[in-house]
Amino acid sequence: MEFHPLNEKDIKRLKSMVSPDRSSTGASNLDLHSRDMSRHPACRPEVVIWPVNRREVSQILGYANQNTIPVTAWGAGTSLEGNPIPLRRGIVLNFSRMNQILDIREADFQADVEPGVIYQDLNHKLRHSGLFFPPDPGTQATVGGMIANNASGTRTVCYGSTKNHVLRLVVVLADGEVVEIGNRAPKTSSGYDLVHLFVGSEGMLGLVVEATVRLAGIAEEFASAVGTFPSVQSAGKAVFEIMRSGVDPAALELLAQECIDLINREQDMGLNVLPTLFMEFHGPTQRQLSDILEIVHEICLQKGCQEFRPGLDRAERDRLLKARYGLGEMIRRNHPDQSRIVIDVAVPVSAYPEMIVFAIEEARKVKTATAYTFGHAGDGNIHLVIGAKEGGPEWAEIDEANNRIVTKALAMGGTATGEHGVGIGKTKFMTLEHGKSLEWMKKVKFLFDPKGILNPGKMFP
Repeated sequence: MEFHPLNEKDIKRLKSMVSPDRSSTGASNLDLHSRDMSRHPACRPEVVIWPVNRREVSQILGYANQNTIPVTAWGAGTSLEGNPIPLRRGIVLNFSRMNQILDIREADFQADVEPGVIYQDLNHKLRHSGLFFPPDPGTQATVGGMIANNASGTRTVCYGSTKNHVLRLVVVLADGEVVEIGNRAPKTSSGYDLVHLFVGSEGMLGLVVEATVRLAGIAEEFASAVGTFPSVQSAGKAVFEIMRSGVDPAALELLAQECIDLINREQDMGLNVLPTLFMEFHGPTQRQLSDILEIVHEICLQKGCQEFRPGLDRAERDRLLKARYGLGEMIRRNHPDQSRIVIDVAVPVSAYPEMIVFAIEEARKVKTATAYTFGHAGDGNIHLVIGAKEGGPEWAEIDEANNRIVTKALAMGGTATGEHGVGIGKTKFMTLEHGKSLEWMKKVKFLFDPKGILNPGKMFP
């Protein structure tokens, strides 16, 4: 696809569509929107625009489509696969100023939000209502970015990912047409499910300008526990048994020993430096939760658990969760001279013990690299962070290890990306994962965006 490079006339016309303070061709703004948190090479857009309403988005897209100018949506820039990098330059639409919580309907467990709302801000607004928005990717992610990537997090094992919490969308299509899809009913059997077609589409089919999201009630009681194991394999086997037991954890996170060592050094947690499961359960009474912890304790003991610490109080639970959320930043801070990739495979839970051992063994083959293994174990999701100096000889080995790990996950019925999206980094695996169905994805893309202006260069190899 040949795109039209912006000229002075285009820049002037685009800038006229918004107030003077909401567009920029300045070097610093272009640089800020040239890369995300991945190691993928930066690519500068030609202009950055901050819209504040759907009319502006529609007008900009209409002009871009008419003149074959690429457009990339930008949320918070926290993606890990190059998802918002404007590979074909053109326009970046930064949605940070479309950040209004439009309505909260507590009786319906719903909220209407603009795409630039940061999900933690939504939950802060809900703090006195007894409700919350469950998906929790941990970073300062926007709801629009979460919808684009179908973001998940620690609570996904219980509450589901972003797609389970989107009821209705208002979307601006590539040619500027504004369409509303879905509705506010708790369920529907009416027509094709276009809502979930857009969730996870990474801004390639249309740009979300409003969303109705489903909220959940905050549980009356919670119980947390930490279990340490002699190996990641034994911890992985405990994960499978816990999930099979029907106790429905609200969070079930696995952290390998190198992660625990780093957390201890950074946060003075005093945890045993062994593979560790962090578990949380929600329920109506502490008595019920106490019974659940007894079941889980027995399962963990059968799988070789060396220490089981139940009954963490809220302060301990919050400290541990904060450390888990902050793990990525801790890794970056402790290895400032490194670039890194985050392998993000997910497999059926029964395959999790074998998969996590395989991933760690592959990472260890790269002798001069650093590796940290953790993940949302209850979802079968593994995060393996491998780092080395940019341009170093290790990167050929790291890329080979990445290929073998993803290929293994796909052979086990899994996926190349559990929650980070395809972006740039996972495009090479799409044919292997999807086969002939990838051609149908291309046809869907062409139907919604025949000129290919929306986030070009992503998803398809």
